[in-house]
Amino acid sequence: MNEVLSQQFIERIVSEVTQRVFVKIEASGRHVHLSRDDVEKLFGPGYQLTKTKELSQPGQFVCKEKVTVTGPKGSIAKVAVLGPERKETQVEISMTDALALGIPPVVRQSGDTKDTPGAVLSNGDQTIRLLQGVIIAKRHIHLQPDDAKRFGVSDGETVAIQVFGGRGVTFDEVAARVHKDFRTYAHIDYDEANACGYQKNMLGMIRKLKE
Repeated sequence: MNEVLSQQFIERIVSEVTQRVFVKIEASGRHVHLSRDDVEKLFGPGYQLTKTKELSQPGQFVCKEKVTVTGPKGSIAKVAVLGPERKETQVEISMTDALALGIPPVVRQSGDTKDTPGAVLSNGDQTIRLLQGVIIAKRHIHLQPDDAKRFGVSDGETVAIQVFGGRGVTFDEVAARVHKDFRTYAHIDYDEANACGYQKNMLGMIRKLKE
């Protein structure tokens, strides 16, 4: 085996082992999911969101459109809108954002917005007032069924993720979500990313919580 083939073989083996042992981690910044009704209230009748970048999860994408989120104490401008449209509008922020906005920090899984705080969303002169829907997303991991089986994790289970690096930490209370349409990635917010010295393509290891 020549030197080039040997190096390629080693890299392939390392890649395969890495995929079997570790999960990739992504940092998710503040963003908004809009309903069809709220898209039209903010951008005009019949308006269609403009896709600019695909995200890791199939069918999810970043839009060109941005909005301002306002709470009792302040505002954050140019908050990204993510597509596709959802049944209900949802705003995802970090703990730091919640303090800056003056909005009570409520940690929830995406989609669980009952009895959560509201906020004002605006695009220029177009404004809507949400009565609920502002959350700090519970840290979570998307898993394909085959990966979930390999890691011994079931849908709805709570696990921990150990992150390696110069500021390595272990994140507890990570919600596992398993679906055939998912790609396997762990998601943390920017506060959590800063805490662990996040860098692109950072890896973590799933740890089962003690019963």
